[in-house]
Amino acid sequence: MNDSPGWASPGSAPSDDQDGTAGIPRPSTPAEGDRPDGRWSPAQPPAGQWSPPSAPGRRPGTGPGMPPTPPGWGRAPGPGWGGPPPAAKPGVIPLRPLGVGEILDGAVSTMRTHWRTVLGVSLTVSVVTEILVILLQRYVLPEPASIDPNAVGAEAVRQAGDSLRSELFSTVPASVIAMIATLLTTSVLTVVISRSVLGRSVTLREAWSEARPRLLPLLGLTVLLSAMVVAIMAVGLTPGLLLPGGLGAALAFLGFVAACVVAVWLWVRFTLAAPALMLERQPILTSLRRSAKLVKGSWWRMFGMLLLTGVLIFVLTLIIAIPFGIIAVTVDSNGLSEFLNSDSTDFGWPFLIITGIGEVIVSTLAYPFTAGVMALLYVDQRIRREALDLDLARAAGVPGYDTPRS
Repeated sequence: MNDSPGWASPGSAPSDDQDGTAGIPRPSTPAEGDRPDGRWSPAQPPAGQWSPPSAPGRRPGTGPGMPPTPPGWGRAPGPGWGGPPPAAKPGVIPLRPLGVGEILDGAVSTMRTHWRTVLGVSLTVSVVTEILVILLQRYVLPEPASIDPNAVGAEAVRQAGDSLRSELFSTVPASVIAMIATLLTTSVLTVVISRSVLGRSVTLREAWSEARPRLLPLLGLTVLLSAMVVAIMAVGLTPGLLLPGGLGAALAFLGFVAACVVAVWLWVRFTLAAPALMLERQPILTSLRRSAKLVKGSWWRMFGMLLLTGVLIFVLTLIIAIPFGIIAVTVDSNGLSEFLNSDSTDFGWPFLIITGIGEVIVSTLAYPFTAGVMALLYVDQRIRREALDLDLARAAGVPGYDTPRS
């Protein structure tokens, strides 16, 4: 990103050139005694004259007046070898390729360090979203279709179709509201996380002003990916639905499985498109290509990280939603036993309000955590493939990184 510190344009990255050597620092002038053709100079020190220094922390030939060298220098290889100095960490992550734990910890550290901005965004969006969903459920959406468990034959098929249509009518509006809420939180929180990597704070107004111009492209990207998944599912299910009997059902099941496999593959392949669109200010199609390029060769690693994130969010949902659900059922009826034995699904305001509070808590924590993982996965892949850590360290003002790459 040309106009934001620390985010280099993709065209300047080492992975975009042919030999992979772009951005590697080279000496501007040849050292004394070097040959112009690049071969060894004939003026070499005699063999066997160098010995390791006796005092740790000094390079060979340094005197007592010279400054000490970084930790790890001046030791002989073997037990106790110091290795390279630790990576710079101006913000929530060290500027080097990240492990799974560091990505998760970076997402949580961002929530903890910038909690005012993060919770201000996620809590506001979660409350507004849940109020809209509750009002839809109470006043707009139709009652769920009742199913007779004793129905057989054509009647059972008809009732199953009515139930499916009722479920779709109830799910689609809530899904659209949730998609818009995810867009708002993702756009703003990606900006917050990108600043937290550099160790910089950002106010809610600054994050919103930077994210607002990217909302429409992000919406277009989300709609395009959703339409892609719907088209894949339609292609997989249509042949089986057109055939009658058991053969059609079997073909529909196989088509559904194949469509799910393709959809998951595309989901992982394009999972970094949103961070690329936000941080590099790329168009929609260019962001998709950038994501595919960054994920190439790391598909299984990305899939495992996304799966782990989903499992953690699911566990968080269970921990919070189950107690709130039990309280809501108990308050809304005369007791849990009466609720379990009742055939009515008409929930009152106490049930909707209490379960809504639980949903708000889950969303307030899940939105920034998911956005943090996505953004840090993007940063990690660019560090691994494009040496973005050098640009980030320079933008963060880390000593020793003030010379731009050639």
